[in-house]
Amino acid sequence: MKLKNKALVYNFTGFLIFFLIIRFSLHALTELNYIIIALVSGFGAMFLAPKFAVVKSGTEEKIMMKWIFLKGVKEIK
Repeated sequence: MKLKNKALVYNFTGFLIFFLIIRFSLHALTELNYIIIALVSGFGAMFLAPKFAVVKSGTEEKIMMKWIFLKGVKEIK
């Protein structure tokens, strides 16, 4: 699998996990409209999910991760 595809899968997985956690939590705790819950869950997941990108350093490519809960950028092996 190419690194760009792997980074895309990591981004989608991180977004999906946070989206589902927020969506089911809001649904269980509030009685908001489904559209409002989906919008809040989407924006919350965009903010909370880690971001993965492929960075070319010299001759090799690496997957790097940036997240609001971690300081700096981390390399994913």
